[in-house]
Amino acid sequence: MIVFWPTVNKGVNGPPYTISASGWGCPGVAGMVYSVMALPHSMSAQELLRWYIDAGVDETIADGPVNRFQEKPKAANPAAPPAPLDLGGKKKDLADAAAPTPSSSPSLPEASPEMPLLPPQGGANGEVTSAVHLAQSAESVDELRGALETFDGCGLKKTATKLVFTDGNPEAPILFVGEGPGAEEDRQGLPFVGPSGKLLDKMLASIGLDRTGVLISNTVFWRPPGNRTPTPQETAICMPFLERLIELVDPKILVALGGPAAKSLLAETMSVGRLRGKWFSYSMPGLARPIDATALYHPAYLLRSPGQKRVTWMDWLGIKSKLQAP
Repeated sequence: MIVFWPTVNKGVNGPPYTISASGWGCPGVAGMVYSVMALPHSMSAQELLRWYIDAGVDETIADGPVNRFQEKPKAANPAAPPAPLDLGGKKKDLADAAAPTPSSSPSLPEASPEMPLLPPQGGANGEVTSAVHLAQSAESVDELRGALETFDGCGLKKTATKLVFTDGNPEAPILFVGEGPGAEEDRQGLPFVGPSGKLLDKMLASIGLDRTGVLISNTVFWRPPGNRTPTPQETAICMPFLERLIELVDPKILVALGGPAAKSLLAETMSVGRLRGKWFSYSMPGLARPIDATALYHPAYLLRSPGQKRVTWMDWLGIKSKLQAP
């Protein structure tokens, strides 16, 4: 218990002695009075100290009360403003003295076509900028894979075992994009090779497709630790490579598998349950034409919720119809 020293007043009609809280310097408790039982004579300093010990007071923090609500007094002698500088008989204020003269101002280099204006190469913005330049330099899917192998801007690469980029046919008319690699994908270096990948293969076979007729990738190309959802920063750093992949493959249909992929590609905040069964127009400056895009439940979700396979089957029939359309 911490307390200020209150005043002790002798009682008249009430208990023999009272301790008033008005000495605490706190207006909120100024009217509060604590009664104590004591001897009918004056309380000595030793008796008062004993009473505080019995009451549980074990520390004092000041010699007297302090009213924290009062404004602090201003300094008696405020510092006088500095005198103006005397420069050769001419007085000059400090503000003027600090200002550089035209002759001493350093000249800035003029912008030229050879000096590109780029954002600072630091933090997430710098990594995204590096990813954009590296991705745009690739002229084929193989070159894009090589660029990813040399890229160290994504922190996921430090904890992953292998790069997981694509699997399938780069000339296929349909591109599937998932969320990120799992444990088995990290071991093999291929997307969708675990239990969810086996279910994806069965769904492809249901409409007469296999991995030789499709291309599969992810929004991030290294496994997130613990199979967690990739952070927005990690997705943003990998997005230039995914967009370049879409430009190079130029598929007829783009399919987002799962919520994170749908939000990244379709720029939609709705859940997959509200996006599935609908078609969107995906376009970028590097594409010759817009691409038909849709979203499906992720195969891993279907393994946990098999009741959604029925509506997913209808979505796959819609994809088959799009592929067969001229």
